Amino acid sequence: MNCRFRPCIDLHEGKVKQIVGGSLRDQGPGPRENFVSDKSSAWFAEKFRADGLRGGHVIMLGKGNEQAAREALAAWPGGLQLGGGIRADHASQWLEAGASHVIVTSALFDSEGRFLQSALDELVGEVGKERLVIDLSCRRTIDGWRVAMNRWQTLTELEISAQTLDMLLPYCDEFLVHAADVEGLCGGVDRDLVSLLGEWGKCPLTYAGGAATLDDVCLVDELGKGRVDVTVGSALDLFGGKGVCYAELVAMSGT
Repeated sequence: MNCRFRPCIDLHEGKVKQIVGGSLRDQGPGPRENFVSDKSSAWFAEKFRADGLRGGHVIMLGKGNEQAAREALAAWPGGLQLGGGIRADHASQWLEAGASHVIVTSALFDSEGRFLQSALDELVGEVGKERLVIDLSCRRTIDGWRVAMNRWQTLTELEISAQTLDMLLPYCDEFLVHAADVEGLCGGVDRDLVSLLGEWGKCPLTYAGGAATLDDVCLVDELGKGRVDVTVGSALDLFGGKGVCYAELVAMSGT
């Protein structure tokens, strides 16, 4: 396998969880939880460090996760990326706390989902393109995919396309793409989206969403032409899943 396994530490209410991505809401019932760990964020970070899995991401899903995020970063300085509510006015603080990169989505749009070039320029000025990952988490639409912000609740005007990737490439080091419609469902990956990313393939890309088995991981490697790294969450036995053995995945992962 040519692609790399990128681990994740998703934080919700200060705990490491795996949730169904499309169930996050500001109002109403809480998200559907596939897994809630009794282990700390630092425990997972230390395990990923021991297994040499660089470039994973810590995502803060809402408020109350800052301390857990800092503990994970402190357990592996320079080994993990940090996302979730990142803005230019505090992005550098997370780099100082040990993140290799900061990950950003919502701060690049106004409340109506219109892309703000000035916000991207400000972030690059604050942290540098080499420390910035743009998260293009998206939902499928009639004619493709559109970036979804605000914990995947609000569709933006930005479409996922080679043109969009080309436009954003000068401003970041990597892209992270969550397929929000299949995130946490363990129902298979979005083949078309992975193929699009693999055809483009001009910088490091990580795909997340729907991987249920090792066959799905291999499918990402195949459709992504070895150019698209993969995250596995809810299906992983490390997170209570039954479809993917963590030890096997680590052994298969590219370098």
